[in-house]
Amino acid sequence: MVKCAIVGATGYVGAELCRLLTAHPQAEVTGVSSVSFEGQRLCDVYPSLRGTLELPLTDEDTAIRGSDVVFAAVPHGLSEALAGKVLGQGAAFIDMGADFRLEKEADYTQWYGGRYENPALHAQAVYGLPELFRDEIRRTRLIANPGCYPTSVALALAPAIRRGLIQTRHLVIDAKSGTTGAGRGLAQNTHFPDCNEGFGPYKTAQHRHTPEIEQTLSRLAGSPVSVTFVPHLLPINRGIISTIYAPLAKPLPQDAAVALYREFYAGERFVRVLGSGETANLRQVRCSNFCDISVHVDARTDTLVLVSAIDNMVKGAAGQAVQNMNLLFSLPEETGLTAAPAPF
Repeated sequence: MVKCAIVGATGYVGAELCRLLTAHPQAEVTGVSSVSFEGQRLCDVYPSLRGTLELPLTDEDTAIRGSDVVFAAVPHGLSEALAGKVLGQGAAFIDMGADFRLEKEADYTQWYGGRYENPALHAQAVYGLPELFRDEIRRTRLIANPGCYPTSVALALAPAIRRGLIQTRHLVIDAKSGTTGAGRGLAQNTHFPDCNEGFGPYKTAQHRHTPEIEQTLSRLAGSPVSVTFVPHLLPINRGIISTIYAPLAKPLPQDAAVALYREFYAGERFVRVLGSGETANLRQVRCSNFCDISVHVDARTDTLVLVSAIDNMVKGAAGQAVQNMNLLFSLPEETGLTAAPAPF
């Protein structure tokens, strides 16, 4: 059994990790920590976990003691020191936040206002998107779990970029997320009266996931890729749907585009490429580790339109982290993640 500790277990991502890991046949949650609820039980904070996970919430040092892997579901700026401590104990570290996602310190400083106090530690980090960087993940002990929006975007665009189907000078990404993407702390736009029955963009062209998206796409392209990224807040709990517009490099028939995508993702357990005439919908991936992608060719404007749907709490966060853990410990990648999406 892989002994798992979760630091920041009472946030939405931490709680989702607990839910998934308690159903994992080869994992055991041995420690959970929380600053705000230390001394209580996790099931007191999330009653849905009664009878499933009733561990007491402790300080982080107690939680990580004796673990094989530590998941850090904490705000940015707090993971770097914790990672050094965990690796020093011989355990693996999976960071759910932003501290290790960006390769350049200057980008991290610009978008998050922090610095890299231990550059050697950052050099060990691998960006944990299994479908694209699986071999690298297997060779490290420090994983930067991708952001939710960047996951939906990278999986949608990877085949088109790798196969040279599109021009990458300027891509437009129109994305929508449920309110859990903002975390458990309240902001004005996530208060029920402000969010319910409303819909609109936020952080237009200035969202912190922008450099992460561009970094991954540039890596896939082998040259700089720029994007206009506009996220929107949906009045729902969970789910992300990203609609992406990319100019075609040359004319491409609709059926050929779908066939290429299916060939690219052949054998991938968690990416489902829909057929021509179908459109991805976040309802069909809810509570699952799947990413549904639909491919649309606008022949009139020579534009490739991609629609990508994920559950932001699972494939966009906790599920992908478990997928990474499975790779680190040489377990079948789908272990603990095979539950079908919730039908409603």
